[in-house]
Amino acid sequence: MVNKKYVATNRVVERDELNDFIRPRHHGVLLTNRRDGWPQSSLVSIGLDDEGRIVVSSYPERAKVRNLRRNANASMIVQSDEFNREFVQVDGTAEVLDLPDALDGLCDYYRVISGEHPDWDEYREAMTAQGKCLIRLTIERWGPIAKGGFPARLVDD
Repeated sequence: MVNKKYVATNRVVERDELNDFIRPRHHGVLLTNRRDGWPQSSLVSIGLDDEGRIVVSSYPERAKVRNLRRNANASMIVQSDEFNREFVQVDGTAEVLDLPDALDGLCDYYRVISGEHPDWDEYREAMTAQGKCLIRLTIERWGPIAKGGFPARLVDD
């Protein structure tokens, strides 16, 4: 008999449940499109802003940013903290905000991941000194919330 804890699942969810799933998770894989059409993946820290967009802090020189400036279509795998837990793939359109326009969004990014910063002026200065940019992914579609494991047919009820 297979332990039901390790059975693969696929849960189809509405947007509110998707947001509830994403909000506490901060590990993702961002998939963008290289110039030659092949995918480029980036491990990223993510947050979900108040408008339901996935936000990522980055640098203008990074491949993911260059790719998104050329082709805004992107996918994100949102992962649970443990590898063998639930995940979801979302697809959508991304925008890149550069400084100084990115500053408020970078503060929101920090807030949704870590809470309030002890000195927002210091944080803004650091983001400016580092030359950060912000990626915002507007979710347009998503798959089921999935978990790998044994096929359900192997479970003895």
